Amino acid sequence: MLLDFFYHLRKNGLPVSVQEYLTLLETLRTDVMQPSVDDFYHLARMTLVKDETLFDRYDRAFAAFYGKIAALYPSDGKEIPLDWLVKEFQKKLTPEEKAALEKHGWDKLMEMFRERLQEQKERHAGGNKWIGTGGSSPFGHGGYHPEGIRIGGPSAGNRTAVKVWEQRQFRDYDGQQELGTRNFKMALRRLRRFAREGAESELDLEDTIASTARNAGLLDIRMVPERHNAVKVLMLLDVGGSMDDHIARVEELFSAARSEFRNLEVFYFHNCPYETLWRNNARRHAERLETWDILRRFNEDWRLIIVGDATMSPYEILQPGGSVEHYNKEPGAVWMQRLLQAWPKAVWLNPEPQAYWQYRQSIAILRDIMHERMFPITMDGIERAMRLLSK
Repeated sequence: MLLDFFYHLRKNGLPVSVQEYLTLLETLRTDVMQPSVDDFYHLARMTLVKDETLFDRYDRAFAAFYGKIAALYPSDGKEIPLDWLVKEFQKKLTPEEKAALEKHGWDKLMEMFRERLQEQKERHAGGNKWIGTGGSSPFGHGGYHPEGIRIGGPSAGNRTAVKVWEQRQFRDYDGQQELGTRNFKMALRRLRRFAREGAESELDLEDTIASTARNAGLLDIRMVPERHNAVKVLMLLDVGGSMDDHIARVEELFSAARSEFRNLEVFYFHNCPYETLWRNNARRHAERLETWDILRRFNEDWRLIIVGDATMSPYEILQPGGSVEHYNKEPGAVWMQRLLQAWPKAVWLNPEPQAYWQYRQSIAILRDIMHERMFPITMDGIERAMRLLSK
């Protein structure tokens, strides 16, 4: 079975070596881990995957392999899956009932949350007041409220949370994704501007012929510096949350950008840029970079491309402390203005279908901040964005 697993990873584009496979077998003979799927997943990833940009590809390959194994050895248990019980327990609200729920506003919502934390002594479920699950309270998870705080559990899919009280794991986008990137490369190519840089190391054929002719046929070789793409691009990528729906498209765009732009710097953010950014999602809590430092490091010659669906609570843009993950002393709108002042040539690429933009208040706010320089991630949208950046 493990040999099949090894070949399965290789088939899915993971460069797993025989030596790494033997290391995994040797480790499994020790007592380093408990016999569980989760522990084997982490151990195999640690021993077989050398590059963190391949973690997402490994996750997909592991899930596919585990699905095949689970189908071959079905469980005979009679237990009802927990997620069935949770979904069944979640309160079903009609559109009219959802519309009737009150939006409390930022200040009142935070005050109510503090009161609940002080008053509540036990677990609640299905209600409309306490911190619980499956109800219409503004606090908890698994239920519905048009403006709430999600605590300690998965989203029900409504994406209306103002804050999220949990530490979420985000993955870096796969920079080696090649399928479907050709069209993106063609669109991004409109931004390229070539210049000759460095030592003279490339034959200038036309000048050599002309110079040889002027020299009565005596060969006169002319050399020029190699041509490089002189455009410098700073790319900020939104990751996690609602962006999970757009991973495949953003990976194709990211891979195309890495191929087309020689001078490319990439940083991550979640929902809206704030006082810190990061380069590696696996270490984003430990290795953050001050946004002020990035503003000082790159001059205005750089082009700024922000990639994100701009789908969030409006408080995350307009309110101090509005970030779903931490307390931000200054609103996201303030940091957006600083980014645009530092890099006037800037665009926002949005993977969310443009037909949905009119239903997202946060998209309207960010489009206004960007002075309408928001474009969909389509061939036409990217071409229009690159034309604007090339001016």
